[in-house]
Amino acid sequence: MKSRYPDNWNEIAFKQKEKVKWRCQKCGVQCIKPGDKTAHLSKSERAKITMVVHHSNYQPEDNREENLVCLCTARHLSYHTGKRGNISIGQLSLDLDF
Repeated sequence: MKSRYPDNWNEIAFKQKEKVKWRCQKCGVQCIKPGDKTAHLSKSERAKITMVVHHSNYQPEDNREENLVCLCTARHLSYHTGKRGNISIGQLSLDLDF
């Protein structure tokens, strides 16, 4: 099955993350940047501060800058919980216990 994301999605997403200085645009949490030391963090802690780029209209083919929002994993999960989106069941999960 062909991905709905463009071949250069990683480049697009990285550029957006750099633009917001790796800070969640919803809650303001500072997310992990490339090169950050994370060995002291648990897997769950790292997961919570990993940045993802969300498509506001839930259409991964629409990569206009105004459709892209940089979010921490927790905020991204909240956008998709109970909503119809471009993810499959079980794709997004976050263990908040640590």
